Amino acid sequence: MEQMQKIQEAMIKGDSQGLSDQVQTALDGGVDPGAILQDVLIPGMDIVGKRMETGEMFIPEVLMAAQAMGGAVERLKPLLGEGQANAAGKVVIGTVKGDLHDIGKNLVSMMMASSGFEMIDLGVDVEPGTFVKAIQEKQCDIVALSALLTTTMGMIKQTVEAIDASGCRGDVKIIIGGAPVTQAFSEEIGADGYAEDAGAAVRLAKALLH
Repeated sequence: MEQMQKIQEAMIKGDSQGLSDQVQTALDGGVDPGAILQDVLIPGMDIVGKRMETGEMFIPEVLMAAQAMGGAVERLKPLLGEGQANAAGKVVIGTVKGDLHDIGKNLVSMMMASSGFEMIDLGVDVEPGTFVKAIQEKQCDIVALSALLTTTMGMIKQTVEAIDASGCRGDVKIIIGGAPVTQAFSEEIGADGYAEDAGAAVRLAKALLH
């Protein structure tokens, strides 16, 4: 459908106003808001993630697309049935204690929210106990741990150990990422997966829950 194609193209280009206009046109034409989200916007973010991985799109362009998507989702939320807006799962995300970097974390959070996940962002410099408390209180499906410094990688390990010790490890999947983090490190500390960028994080999260 041509209208749906226009919606997806505007989102991928990061054209917030154009996307808003196209979504409104579709709604006025009787298109189901759930179909706009599930069949057009979320697959569009999958395209953005793949283009980022292949170098066709860069972080500023990805951020613009994610922001445009976020605006469209907010526009659709009041029209969606309970659970439709965040059907993919619930994710707690944060940068571990001692690390104040948030650009990568924020990008992952935006991309995941755009892909249908409910995001609970704990911010930066997050204590292991704060992650544990969030898992217990929010009943999340996934915890995403970020570290951008080699010196704070050890805190990812300590956080995983704290989650293990809390007794709630069986209720949640742990994914990790950040510049110094590797697949080998993920396996070594017992995480459920490693993602090298935001697009990969979305795919990993979906794979772990389905």
